[in-house]
Amino acid sequence: MSKIEVNTVAPQCGTTLTLGESGDTVTLGSGASQSGFGRQGSVNWQTTIKTATFTAASGEGYFCNTGGGAFTVNLPSSPSVGDIVAIKDYGSTFDTNNLTIGRGGSNMNGDANDSVRNTENESLTLVYADATKGWLSVEEGTGFVGNKFITATGGTITNAPCGNYKIHTFTGPGTFTINQLSSTPANNVLEYIVVGGGGSQPGINHNNTPAGGGGAGGFRFASPSLAPATYPAKPLAAPAGLTAVEQSYPVTIGAGGTGGAAGPPAGQAGTPGNTSIFSTITSAAGGMGGYSCTAATAGGSGGGGGAPPHTGGAGNTPPVSPSQGNPGGVNAGHPTNPSPGNPNTGTGGGGGAIGTGANGGTNPGNPNGGGGDGGAGAGVPNFFGTSGQNCGSNYYFAGGGGGGAYTPNPAPNPGGAGGLGGGGTGKRGSDSPNFGTAGTANTGGGGGAPGGACSPTVAKPGSNGGSGIVIIRYKFQ
Repeated sequence: MSKIEVNTVAPQCGTTLTLGESGDTVTLGSGASQSGFGRQGSVNWQTTIKTATFTAASGEGYFCNTGGGAFTVNLPSSPSVGDIVAIKDYGSTFDTNNLTIGRGGSNMNGDANDSVRNTENESLTLVYADATKGWLSVEEGTGFVGNKFITATGGTITNAPCGNYKIHTFTGPGTFTINQLSSTPANNVLEYIVVGGGGSQPGINHNNTPAGGGGAGGFRFASPSLAPATYPAKPLAAPAGLTAVEQSYPVTIGAGGTGGAAGPPAGQAGTPGNTSIFSTITSAAGGMGGYSCTAATAGGSGGGGGAPPHTGGAGNTPPVSPSQGNPGGVNAGHPTNPSPGNPNTGTGGGGGAIGTGANGGTNPGNPNGGGGDGGAGAGVPNFFGTSGQNCGSNYYFAGGGGGGAYTPNPAPNPGGAGGLGGGGTGKRGSDSPNFGTAGTANTGGGGGAPGGACSPTVAKPGSNGGSGIVIIRYKFQ
């Protein structure tokens, strides 16, 4: 190979100098550097993914993965005009674990502050302009190569423990905001659980009459991605989720009903629960349990029947399809019971999402006036990200409250058990304490009923229903 040694190569005529011919490769020698050609805004992307704090070099681009935690990339401390640095959100996690760009002593867009990057999937190219403006952004984007997915804010955000889904959980009022839709229409589906607040029951000041269990809040649910599976809530699943739109959705969480105060002069009425709302989905309040001359009320699931009138409240009120709940059970004094007309027996359990509240005195082994069990709630897989469950487990919502029982009816005659899914336990008059337990917060469970007794003649307040919940789920990767 021949070697030419010159200081300057110039064209023989004109102003164009050509090195090599078509198809040739012109290579700088090992260790040599170029000047005068200009960078034209490009960087050399480094192949090692950055996962911890480092200092950037001019002319280089970095894939930054904050999946394991937030960190900082420091810009060069003595930059020259035209220096360039680029970054890219490697794991789409800048929104959960931020990347900080340390300014390295220079301004950033004229400000003497570091920059915290919190936009998922961001790419950013910075060029040093001068001492006044410092580093300026010349290119910024958040686009995915190929398909993009929904991005949203609001509630407590977690990734589903199984599958490529993101979960937004609301245990109090808030706003769910969709900032970006998927480029694939099939991925613009919002799956949901919406549960209303559970019902309570009146307080008791009569000597012997127990109250009926509170009805569960309405349970409404859609998860088309789970359609092939078998789980307790499946019969209640809507056939399709909601189609996402780039907008803000106010979220209402129904409070549980407030148990009535005990007398004197007489037990005060409790209240039904309150409705929960997300988008076009409204889940009704749980019905109030009955007592003495106070009738049980209808709701998402109905309250359990007390002393005359004996009947339980209707469920699925107002009606929706699939049904959002079931009726409450009847008092043991109902004419179909072996002790017709006797108010001093077991009361009905509140209805639940899956099951009707049991009639008083009809629980297995409790034929003599035991309180009816609350209706069972609906179970959904932990794909919805509820706490304390494995991927193969079910988590339950909207169980009815157990009915109260009278003492001294012959044993065994306990209060009714709360329905699976947060229903409170009903009590017997001789229990200590003899007032029912409240429905579990954020399950929509109905309150358990207090028991009645001739002795001791202790006034007993009604128990509260459990508050509702809204959970939203969508594919994010």
